Amino acid sequence: MGISYVEFEDEHGVLRRYRKHANGRGLVATTAKVDPTAYVDPTAYVDPGAVVQRGASIEHGGWVEADAIVAERAVIGVNARIGHGAVVGRSAVVGPYATVGADAKVHNGARVPRDASVADGTEYRPSSDDLRRLGLAA
Repeated sequence: MGISYVEFEDEHGVLRRYRKHANGRGLVATTAKVDPTAYVDPTAYVDPGAVVQRGASIEHGGWVEADAIVAERAVIGVNARIGHGAVVGRSAVVGPYATVGADAKVHNGARVPRDASVADGTEYRPSSDDLRRLGLAA
């Protein structure tokens, strides 16, 4: 079976090419880097220049915008959106319908709640409960 591509025209009229990721069949831009162990749901998108690391998961309807980074074992929930240039740290969870703004940072182990928004350029730190879950706090 050959590689299949899908092409879209972005808001600036630039033609973008996406391929189906082997693990989940989600659409990944040809210039994005997604580890083979990451899961990309068939309804999810990873835009140009984005990076999705080992064991990460992009769930149903998830969208990782251009130049964003999703670190190891992070989870991007149902219909969650990661903004341009944002970083989601190791083992972090972005809840369903949540939004992480452009150039924002979700720290390692943090959990962004359902429907929450992390503003552009801000940082979202883990709570004490998040740290306990990871075994990093008493």
